[in-house]
Amino acid sequence: MDISSILQGGYQHPLSRSWQDRRQLTKSMFMYPIFITDDPDASVVISSLPGQRRWGVNQLESFLGPLVKKGLRSVILFGVPLNCEKDGRGTPADDPSGPVIQAIKKIRLLFPSLYIACDVCLCEYTSHGHCGLLHADGTINTKPSVLRLAEVSVSYAKAGAHCVAPSDMMDGRIKAIKQALIDADLASKCTLMSYSAKFASALYGPFRDAAGSAPSFGDRKCYQLPPTAKGLARRAIQRDMAEGADIIMVKPALPYLDIISDAAQLAPDHPLACYQVSGEFAMVHAGAAAGVYDLKTMAFETTESMVRAGATLILSYFTPDFLDWLEV
Repeated sequence: MDISSILQGGYQHPLSRSWQDRRQLTKSMFMYPIFITDDPDASVVISSLPGQRRWGVNQLESFLGPLVKKGLRSVILFGVPLNCEKDGRGTPADDPSGPVIQAIKKIRLLFPSLYIACDVCLCEYTSHGHCGLLHADGTINTKPSVLRLAEVSVSYAKAGAHCVAPSDMMDGRIKAIKQALIDADLASKCTLMSYSAKFASALYGPFRDAAGSAPSFGDRKCYQLPPTAKGLARRAIQRDMAEGADIIMVKPALPYLDIISDAAQLAPDHPLACYQVSGEFAMVHAGAAAGVYDLKTMAFETTESMVRAGATLILSYFTPDFLDWLEV
């Protein structure tokens, strides 16, 4: 046997195996997506997302307190308005009395060290369920859409969000939001995390149940990326970097590890996030429940593959579990 054939001597011990990692999972790499509803006392089970709930602002202290003690460092908020009047421009999105702005203020007061990101989209707040404003024929009207998204982003930043994260996939929204933050003197105080490569995936079903964000007609394939569109994803990543994104994101994660790897090469000086979306989370749970594999083992295997591909930040519903499983 040739000398160059021997590899196993390099990973024969648990410690030397750990040295083979370019990066290792840490608690601070996880950002926890949470659903905030406009019933302040709500604690509603989401049946399609194991262990997850919709929360009211009055429940945040008892819900988040134990997680912060375990090492939770960041959350991303998704508003779930159930008791408001939705319209064509998503007016409730930045209502000062709405769930997201109320949650930002509550969390800043209760947990000053907890990093708060806010998803920025209009689908939960529009009467039609699409992510932007529409023309009369039902197609996306891009210019007013990006202006509205910029307004919402500034409102969240003014309320105290550390990060705004537009997930709408409207063309030009990163530039518009960045300019709006600059004009409001908030660009140096609020991170802009772009869902740069967000694909039109079949894995969003449980999220849409949780957030009530399914479109009332049609689909989102004209603005979310086609699953086969590697070149479009690369172009979108490069565009968002040029428009001022501080963090680049790929969503979903596991079926798009090649795009995460591409993003790591295209944006080597940017933090790189990926979203282990609701369907990915539900699949891991379903397989474990069916006895196909051990839940913890597969949770580690999937997230470590994302880190191996180049991710430095993982949005995951497994975050509370990893706070127990990881030492640091």
